[in-house]
Amino acid sequence: MSRVFPLFLLAGSLLSSAAERPNVIFFMVDDLGWTDFGCYGSDFYETPNIDKLAASGMKFTNGYAACTVCSPTRASLMTGKYTPKHGVTNFIHSKTMKLKHEEITIAEALKEAGYRTAHVGKWHLAPRGVKDYKDYYPTHHGFDINIGGGHWGAPGSYFHPYQGKKAVENIPPGGKKGDFLTDRLTDETLKIINNWKAEPFFVHLAYYAVHTPVMGKPELVKHFADKAPGKVHKKPAYAALLRSVDDSVGRILAELEKLGIAENTLIIITGDNGGLMSQTRNAPLRAGKGSVYEGGVREPTIVRWPGVTPAGSVCDTPVITMDFYPTILKVTGAKGDAAHNKAVDGVDITALLRDPKAKLGRDNLFWYFPHKHGGGARPYASLRHKDMRLVKWFSDNRLELYDLKADISESKNLAKTMPEKAKELDAILTAWLKETNADTSRK
Repeated sequence: MSRVFPLFLLAGSLLSSAAERPNVIFFMVDDLGWTDFGCYGSDFYETPNIDKLAASGMKFTNGYAACTVCSPTRASLMTGKYTPKHGVTNFIHSKTMKLKHEEITIAEALKEAGYRTAHVGKWHLAPRGVKDYKDYYPTHHGFDINIGGGHWGAPGSYFHPYQGKKAVENIPPGGKKGDFLTDRLTDETLKIINNWKAEPFFVHLAYYAVHTPVMGKPELVKHFADKAPGKVHKKPAYAALLRSVDDSVGRILAELEKLGIAENTLIIITGDNGGLMSQTRNAPLRAGKGSVYEGGVREPTIVRWPGVTPAGSVCDTPVITMDFYPTILKVTGAKGDAAHNKAVDGVDITALLRDPKAKLGRDNLFWYFPHKHGGGARPYASLRHKDMRLVKWFSDNRLELYDLKADISESKNLAKTMPEKAKELDAILTAWLKETNADTSRK
């Protein structure tokens, strides 16, 4: 359940003016491919508003999702922890896997500090097939408002009333035939921003797009169907669905400007896992969603912190989903829960946001996926150490080693030609698996 914090803490937090505590809007795009945005190299899709955002902020070339599928990454954002520590290790489709109430979410930490908190869009962190599944919805994890968040990971349809086998829950009454889900979520977000413009707020806008079922507004589908396809990206419906996300970002950025609060709002946009290979391509990265390789976890990541991030800057330092937990706490001045903070795996990246050449003092990032997936994954763990990437398959302890600086496409397995390096990194990975109590028994 969402925690009740001492009133004196809330009162003390509220004494600070809103201007001293920036608003935070976190855009999470579902199934986002690494090159889907124009500013990341798409040769067909159109994302002018997001490209403009990147030009006014910082673009990360080595941004990573915490997992190759959605729910674990979303739980890692909420908790700041690696997947084996919070226990959500697969997309949720069972009774046992869920975002546990004992976790202190980023929304709870910000709410304690006097922030208003809203979740809009996909949640997918509640258990499936149990009576109390709604007790794990956003309003039980620190959010004041939940628009569109339920236990399904995809909509039945992107068109009103967003029904099908998988219905979108918690959409306010209203709407008409032809209304588009991304637009509706944006409409609701704009209402929230307008209502809360005089006080600090945190909005987690988690688009269902660009997850299947891939469908776009007819006029946008026609626009892209009439356009010459790219060599890498070609599909009009996917391009239309992504363009609606870009239009949404543009509308929200314009509203912040109109309300005079854009300069006091931290903007973050990234994705939960790599692009789905049946719908997009992540080249030059290998594979995509549900795979062990870079295409499954490397994500476009853009941050704009007005007055701090140098406009048009590019940062090559690897960052990952969990880093946004301590970073948002630092930016907002929220303290969070001391015990929980000690267990957080993410690192504060505000130094990078000020100077893209700053050093984080971290060499290793880890991934853990003890499941099988149609994208090509079977139980594995992985490590990025500086520019080297190690993959370990649990079935036979086989190792794969890649030099990402020389071979971003992971086309040449160096495990046999660099056995000492593979052994060294395997020791680091094995120690991490032990430290996090990760189950490596699944074959």
